[in-house]
Amino acid sequence: MSRTTFSRIVAGTMTWGKWGKNLNESQMISLLDCCIDNGITSFDHADIYGGYTTEKEFGIAFKKSKISREKMQLISKCGIQYQSENRNNTIKHYNYNKDYIIWSVEESLRNLHSDYLDLLLLHRPSPLMIAEEIAEAVHFLKKDGKILDFGLSNFSPMQTDLISSMCEVKYNQIQFSATHIDPMLDGSLDHMQLHRIRPMAWNPLGSVFKSKDEKSDRVYKQIEILANQYNVEMTHILLAWILKHPSQIIPVCGTTDPKRLSSLNDAFNIDMQLEDWFSIWVASTGNKVP
Repeated sequence: MSRTTFSRIVAGTMTWGKWGKNLNESQMISLLDCCIDNGITSFDHADIYGGYTTEKEFGIAFKKSKISREKMQLISKCGIQYQSENRNNTIKHYNYNKDYIIWSVEESLRNLHSDYLDLLLLHRPSPLMIAEEIAEAVHFLKKDGKILDFGLSNFSPMQTDLISSMCEVKYNQIQFSATHIDPMLDGSLDHMQLHRIRPMAWNPLGSVFKSKDEKSDRVYKQIEILANQYNVEMTHILLAWILKHPSQIIPVCGTTDPKRLSSLNDAFNIDMQLEDWFSIWVASTGNKVP
């Protein structure tokens, strides 16, 4: 089956529910419509969001929105067993046995009112995961038409190789931003290019607007200069910096502000010059390029 085509920006839904804005049904429908109208047709979920409640709330809104399933792409993650009133867990842990993966996907599909996921991701690596068992679950879910593609989230190159030895991995969703550049330095993004794994970046704006530490302040000052230079918003400079990387990173943006959502794609119109790109790297590291 051919690779699913995702929108250039993916809408992250983690803060749509109880873990963030706690949007009601009509607000979710409006946000769904805003995303679709602005070419953001891919939605990133995880079963644990909102303590296992956000997928269901999203699914109800999606069903009532009358948006065609063929016009959107649904991504979800499984594997984290979270302490919640909706799960009988005494401690947060990971579960990647075959039956649990299959059950989790089927539960997500029920909640999302969909017959299939465009992409299933394993949420975080477990030291006890068995590649053969994961592969059995993935092969079953693909054969049954319940997932179209498979990938990972927050996996290292070696962990990725372990899973890839048993089944094809097409995506790895990682933390990457101008204030979190580790994947560019530890071989993660190089590894993905080498093995044709498409990276997705969660928290693509980093800590620039959240923290007052020295790194965030340095990057803030530099992107402020570049935003004035390019006559764009600072957010767009941060996204353009990510987009310039040759691994073709797909940003997962968690904003629920319709105005910001409607302008995110403007980042693709920025032709960031080479020295400007490196100026943000220098601001992030606090040192000259080696």
